Amino acid sequence: MSEFVKTAQSAKRKETRSEERAREADHPSSLVAAFGADKPLHLDCGVDLAPFQIAYQTYGQLNADQSNAILICHALTGDQHVANIHPVTGKPGWWQTLVGPGKPVDTERYFVICSNAVGGCMGSTGPSSTNPATGKPWGLDFPVITIPDMVRAQAMLLDHLGIHKLFAVVGGSMGGMQVLQWAAAYPERVFSALAVACSTRHSAQNIAFHELGRQAVMADPDWRGGRYFDEGTHPRRGLGVARMAAHITYLSDAALHRKFGRRLQDRAVPTFSFDADFEVESYLRHQGSSFVERFDANSYLYLTRAMDYFDVAADHNGVLAEAYRGSTTRFCLVSFTSDWLFPTSESRDVVHALNATSARVSFAEIATDKGHDAFLLEEPEFFAISRAFLESGAHAHGLTSVVR
Repeated sequence: MSEFVKTAQSAKRKETRSEERAREADHPSSLVAAFGADKPLHLDCGVDLAPFQIAYQTYGQLNADQSNAILICHALTGDQHVANIHPVTGKPGWWQTLVGPGKPVDTERYFVICSNAVGGCMGSTGPSSTNPATGKPWGLDFPVITIPDMVRAQAMLLDHLGIHKLFAVVGGSMGGMQVLQWAAAYPERVFSALAVACSTRHSAQNIAFHELGRQAVMADPDWRGGRYFDEGTHPRRGLGVARMAAHITYLSDAALHRKFGRRLQDRAVPTFSFDADFEVESYLRHQGSSFVERFDANSYLYLTRAMDYFDVAADHNGVLAEAYRGSTTRFCLVSFTSDWLFPTSESRDVVHALNATSARVSFAEIATDKGHDAFLLEEPEFFAISRAFLESGAHAHGLTSVVR
């Protein structure tokens, strides 16, 4: 096959995926809960968002007394397709290592719900959704959202489903932030909280990396002030660079060395050019180019901003322990030794605050060189801890029936 044909086929696939992604923004390949003007989402920025919708997936069956519901909260670039084939990429769900029949989050035992975060681009209302007032994509007219806004929307979804209490809320990274917000905002609705590789607030370094990504997107001429849908463009280069920079933070130096070292890509000697000579360069470019076909640039701006604004203690006079005082929720926090995006020290701070309130909390630091992304990868110790935490909770909760 000629290079010309390969290039043409690649361009066609990218065009098709872009069209599919745009379609998913309003008409997702999943379940949808629609809320009309009479049920607005009250946002922290002071705006009432209405109408709006939440796209979600479910797995397993809800038992008779509704005691087996688990809410999975996705990370920054995730979505509701946690354990099924992704409708745009055709790839397996992003957390099929953890969620599924016989997995730690066992869909033969639990009723699992995962929704696309408000502000996302896979069917929940966000900047790529159609603004009913204009008939065009919201773009930057979409109001700025926060992690608490995402959680309030999820609570409205659960009310819509008739689920009043969750057996567990589970998530990593931005998903872990949502878990900690759930436990602070709705302690009476959360029996167990499994928060992985996260913190109750972003560090200055994390905010700085996010700003780097946002500036890369906004510097792309095709961004067009956020109106790229209207003008038929797509800020692929800027969003790709943002993804490349972010992906570096998800790994560790040891992981990069183990995977790539200084090996050259498909050549014996350097080209003495700015081509992707090294394997690690080729890898990052691939990460960037594949990401832009499944994710919306404006959603990237909004979701990173939501993470930056997150600060549980700020709503409790700067005292983190006050956010969880009196909580009866069971907590388990997990960190990874090589995660420099959310280091173990930040998880320990949360554990100390929970200890100060006499909350039931367990904590595990897992030794691995896989970096922040370890929670998404094959990590047997993490799987064992997650399974044991949920099993002990099921026993304490009296959840003995298995749905098959």
